[in-house]
Amino acid sequence: MKRRRFIQSALVTGASAASLPAAALPPAAGKKKQEYYELRIYTFKNPEQQQLTERYFAQAAIPALNRLGAKQVGVFTELQPTGQTKLYVVIPFPSLDDFTSMDFNLAKDITFQQAASDYLSAPADAPAYERIQSSLLKSFTEMPHLVAPPMKERIFELRRYESPTEYAGKKKIEMFNEGGEIEIFKKTGLTPVFFGESLIGEARPNLTYMITFDNMEAHDRNWKTFGSDPEWKKVASLPEYADKLIISRITKTFLQPTNYSQI
Repeated sequence: MKRRRFIQSALVTGASAASLPAAALPPAAGKKKQEYYELRIYTFKNPEQQQLTERYFAQAAIPALNRLGAKQVGVFTELQPTGQTKLYVVIPFPSLDDFTSMDFNLAKDITFQQAASDYLSAPADAPAYERIQSSLLKSFTEMPHLVAPPMKERIFELRRYESPTEYAGKKKIEMFNEGGEIEIFKKTGLTPVFFGESLIGEARPNLTYMITFDNMEAHDRNWKTFGSDPEWKKVASLPEYADKLIISRITKTFLQPTNYSQI
């Protein structure tokens, strides 16, 4: 309960800046309920740690999360790692309560506890990972639910846009929602999986989204199509949406799904 009160308080505080744009306002009546995402990044020092953590997700965590209602859990490795790959995990939750009650419910799940025993009981001198970096995201109003692409060979691009101020961050989200950028993504082949505003995590204010392509050639071609799209040029030319005002840093990571990923 303490964890839940803290998170809910943090969400209220994060949204309380004065004079925020339309993106900061509650969704209009008739809009679908927005879901939440936990984005985890696991770092490892050796292949043994990675193998143990991957077994944990494949055999214990994903089945248990599915039983709790967290469907379509995505687990990815880096497409072009520098050294030992990181493991990227996307867990969707229908509501904030589903997220805050996850640990409690997993602790009661005997099947999960047994399947996860090697991971959960890893000794201090041989841990299952070096560190977990975790962020809580809230989906955008114009894409309130994660959309998993067809299960075939493909690559994914994870992008994070950091903004200089909270107001600027809300303006970029407004650009995706009310400005129509999400729809332009879809029509130009930048197939979105999810869009999320970072509510809790590092480098705030920021938003994170994931898009997918058949291969790197399609990635390059479709980004070029997007950049030359007349609707995109019109939106991007609006002074209030100038990159120099609302984006301070862009981080992109290319990922490939593990063979047990549900995305």
